[in-house]
Amino acid sequence: MAKLIDGKAIAAEIRREIAAETEAFKQEKGYAPGLAVVIVGEDPASQVYVRNKHRGCAEVGFYSEGYELPAETTEQELLALIDKLNHDPKIHGILVQLPLPRHLDEEKVLLAIDPAKDVDAFHPTNVGKILIGNYDFLPCTPAGVMQLLARSDISVEGKECVVVGRSNIVGKPQALLLLEANGTVTVCHSRTKNLKEVCRRADILVAAIGKPEFFDASYVKEGAVVIDVGMNRRPADGKLCGDVDFASVEPIASAITPVPGGVGPMTITMLLQNTLTAARAAKQ
Repeated sequence: MAKLIDGKAIAAEIRREIAAETEAFKQEKGYAPGLAVVIVGEDPASQVYVRNKHRGCAEVGFYSEGYELPAETTEQELLALIDKLNHDPKIHGILVQLPLPRHLDEEKVLLAIDPAKDVDAFHPTNVGKILIGNYDFLPCTPAGVMQLLARSDISVEGKECVVVGRSNIVGKPQALLLLEANGTVTVCHSRTKNLKEVCRRADILVAAIGKPEFFDASYVKEGAVVIDVGMNRRPADGKLCGDVDFASVEPIASAITPVPGGVGPMTITMLLQNTLTAARAAKQ
């Protein structure tokens, strides 16, 4: 029976630490770390994330601003808002909620954010710093996974780590962080041959492909640690589920993250950590 890695409990513990550090920061500096969240259009999932981000800011004592822009917002208008926030001393972190409406150039928008305020760590400057291991911020979900492992006393060093998924947001940075922690890392994707065999080598398996309950017990070595980054709706009943078939994998894994309540709560928590880091580094 696997040990359940409780993301809710670990996230709550980290948020208490951030709240205490924020209080000390405010006493010293006289102002709070500030986060601006920008959403364009009416994507329901994005709106839920944005509400959770504002709630998280309030919980740890941050200042926050929210900008809900209509779907027809022009690129020029969005870039002008980002420029204003780049120069606003009250704002230390800027987050533009993805996906954006199709008429907006996602790459151009992310490039417009000052790298020192890029608390999602999507700007090429920050991506490059992660690659050489000399970074200011880490992408929130992969950083959250590393905290889950560390705070569950799961060492990465010397372990066979398999990451399934190669997105810029999760898969690629996750592989880099596991490599930095001295894991031996394999990245798999839709073109990988013998996927099942590769996954069965893993001491630590990170599933991040966005396919409901794709990974059953046949993909998992007995005693492996299984980190489920997926967040899907089950086609049959619409319930939230991960990329891992929890019921079949949990009996053979040594540790596993549930969905919901595993990796999910960590993502916004690490965003708050990045914002505090940005505020500390800011030249006022």
